[in-house]
Amino acid sequence: MQMSPTKLGALCAATSVIFFSINDVAIKFLSGGYALHQVVLIRSLIGLLIIVTIIAPLTTGRNIARTKKLKMHMLRGLCVVVANMTFFLGLAAMPLADAVAIFFISPLVITLFSVVFLGEVVGPRRWAAIAVGFIGVLVMMRPGTASFQIASLLPLVAAICYAGLHTLTRRIGSTESAATMAFYIQIMFIIVGVLFGLIVGDGRFGDQSDPSLAFLFRAWTWPLPGDYPIFLTIGAGIAIAGYLISQAYRVAEASFVAPFEYLALPMSVILGMLVFGEYPGGWDYFGMALILGAGLFTVWREAQTKPVALQRPMRR
Repeated sequence: MQMSPTKLGALCAATSVIFFSINDVAIKFLSGGYALHQVVLIRSLIGLLIIVTIIAPLTTGRNIARTKKLKMHMLRGLCVVVANMTFFLGLAAMPLADAVAIFFISPLVITLFSVVFLGEVVGPRRWAAIAVGFIGVLVMMRPGTASFQIASLLPLVAAICYAGLHTLTRRIGSTESAATMAFYIQIMFIIVGVLFGLIVGDGRFGDQSDPSLAFLFRAWTWPLPGDYPIFLTIGAGIAIAGYLISQAYRVAEASFVAPFEYLALPMSVILGMLVFGEYPGGWDYFGMALILGAGLFTVWREAQTKPVALQRPMRR
């Protein structure tokens, strides 16, 4: 019996969240001893190998690299690279749950992008949800206080790039397979990783006191044997997760898929406590609640109004 698109989208999205969360924990763990671009390059080489040898034969076969939209794939891949690298740089200096929570402003940014780039009409309720979500970000970042970290801006940049990624996914998902999209993402990661390695991989700028800058400019070193399983895990995990999330947004509506990604927020709180001993404070939980509520309301509101919107334009 063939699975319906909605069930397939839900399964793919929920499973991808598990792999993405494991990936976040592993990279935060590695951030104290390796350069970000080295981690990304090794991860993507492993991921690309898995896509080509396992995912491709089960899906598109030798046609995995065939596309008429190469520029769109490269632009989409660049969005993913910037989103990932800024988010991981934030992880090096921030608690896991805080970085994930700020990153989850992305559905609200997707709504903004739908107005700017897709010409959609957004009414007062969704604008109010966007405002509440950004208030949640301000609560967590607390600019102007001693608690503010410049690094907290990095997950915000990541969220903007991630919104661009999914806007492009919806544009090309009807003609491009999930495997092809995942393939070109890894290609772009490899290109950027190699370029960073050639430019700063010798560690010439590695003497940095800031954890994020140290993670970005640290010299390349040969991985310790004990870290091999971690690199293998993140390489395999990102290949599977990238394919699954692309498949989810390709086969199901974004308004249906997006709530499943919010499973990453409670997972980040739990994993942050268990692995790193990070316990969010009261203001952090309040900011998370605002972001979570605003994001879920935005997604729910779009799902409720979309059938009407297909008949005639209306304010939402």
